[in-house]
This record gives sequence, C-alpha cells and structure tokens, in this order.
Amino acid sequence: MNLTDGYVAAAVENAPVKELFPGIRLRPLWTGDNGAKAHVLEMDPGTSWEGLDVHEPGPEEAFVVSGTFNDGAHDYPASTFIHAPAGSSHIPQTTTGCTLFVFYPEG
Repeated sequence: MNLTDGYVAAAVENAPVKELFPGIRLRPLWTGDNGAKAHVLEMDPGTSWEGLDVHEPGPEEAFVVSGTFNDGAHDYPASTFIHAPAGSSHIPQTTTGCTLFVFYPEG
C-alpha cells in the first residue's frame, strides 16, 4: 500500500472560479464524502458580502492567507485562524483585499 493512497491535491490556480458577489470569488478545492468542504475565497479591496453569512448546518473555519479580513466587527490580518461556530453569522468584508482558506467540517 502506498502511504499517500487516498490523497487529493488541488492547485488554487486550477480550481474553478465562482463569482459570489462583485469582486468576491470562491474556488472550491475539495468536497469530502461526509459533505465537508475546502475552498479558497478571494475578496478584492473594498468588497463586502451582500447580506448576512450564516454558518449552517455546521461551523466555518478560516485562515487568512493574505490581506486583512473583517467580519463586520473585527479585523483579522494575514496568518489569523478564525473558528465560527454553527449558527453564528457575520458580514465578510475587506478594505485591503484578502485571500482566505475556508473549511466547512460538516458541509
């Protein structure tokens, strides 16, 4: 058995791009059998989510790869990890632009 059996790799630049809102793009990287998902979210400078982003059915975990992310209340600079529990909400936005790695462990 190869130690890497079952591994999945995805390069961000090869991932499909879905524009969620003007200047906000989602790049899906992986979806697990249980519905878990991994994405890269790219936000251009001065962009904001349209409406409230509610974390359902499960939590959202994000790592700020670059730039500064704001959840509507706090700034999170590059290299910050954020755990948002199920049922919580925020309005994603950025003044500088940012890239996030986003993981949904429960879909």
